[in-house]
Amino acid sequence: MADTSTLRPHTIRRGVSFYSFQEEFFLRTMTLEDCVAAAASTGARGIEIIPEQSIPGYPDLSDAFVADWHGWMDRYGTVPVATDLFLDTKLYPGRRLSHEEQVASVRRDIDIAVRLGATVIRMIINTPPEVMESVAGYAEERGVRLLLEVHAPFHYEHAWILQHLDVMYRLQSPALGLMPDMGTYVQRFPRVVSERALRDGARPDLVDLIVRTYDNHEDTHALMDIVNYRGGGPVEFGLARQATHYIWSEPKAMLDHMSLIGHIQAKFYEMTDDGEEYSIPYAQIVPVLLQGAFDGYLSSEYEGNRHIQDAFPVDSVEQVRRQQTMLARLLGEAA
Repeated sequence: MADTSTLRPHTIRRGVSFYSFQEEFFLRTMTLEDCVAAAASTGARGIEIIPEQSIPGYPDLSDAFVADWHGWMDRYGTVPVATDLFLDTKLYPGRRLSHEEQVASVRRDIDIAVRLGATVIRMIINTPPEVMESVAGYAEERGVRLLLEVHAPFHYEHAWILQHLDVMYRLQSPALGLMPDMGTYVQRFPRVVSERALRDGARPDLVDLIVRTYDNHEDTHALMDIVNYRGGGPVEFGLARQATHYIWSEPKAMLDHMSLIGHIQAKFYEMTDDGEEYSIPYAQIVPVLLQGAFDGYLSSEYEGNRHIQDAFPVDSVEQVRRQQTMLARLLGEAA
């Protein structure tokens, strides 16, 4: 357990991405207002919404929806922090969106964020750096930050991220920055994923091989060939491929770019009964954010739901509550 007795004052706040509640929202067991209330009940005040998932009639926002949204923020004492943008470059059959069409799409999502009161937009990883450059001025005018999601298996030395960093450091625009996803710090293979493969009929020996290879931080890209040579089927092959999409890297890499980091997606797969994340070592991550004087929200993003829904009841609210309790402890908040 991390020692919080010597924590300096900081400005890190806690929030929740409504990606966390996708299971319940899809099944209509939770309304959008229920999601706001659930986040607030954990002490997390920052709200990250996925407009494409959550807003009826998206990309059109009715005045009634906007009024309800701001009413919920007032009622539950929450703050609209971030919206998640998707750049649908394959919107039309047979061609990709032109540069001009992509810019227009992003400008539209900027306007949506402003109406919702959010000051941060998650830019999906496939957003070209030249699009970021073209919309930076408009984002500045509207008072919104466009933060590129650094999502596994991408990292700060990846060629695509380096192209974005070149634009950000060259322009020095306050509107451009980074939104690291903590899925780039998966130290142990997510147990909910390997156990799902076993329930789907995967051979235990091959599952064990994949998990051990990942946990030892060995070459996961060789696993697909090995699984094939050892007679594995589609389930085992899929698990081996999944192992190449998780990465473990040193959290201190964020320190080199902390001036650009405006929001954190606190990805997690499984909060255990003892209040720790099984795969992602937040006790190593939060001190780095404190050291770098990160000024923004840690936003819970629960992704374990899809891996247990075949066999167990999904309780995303409880999982988020557990993570928020852990984050509060690591941040030195009073019980």
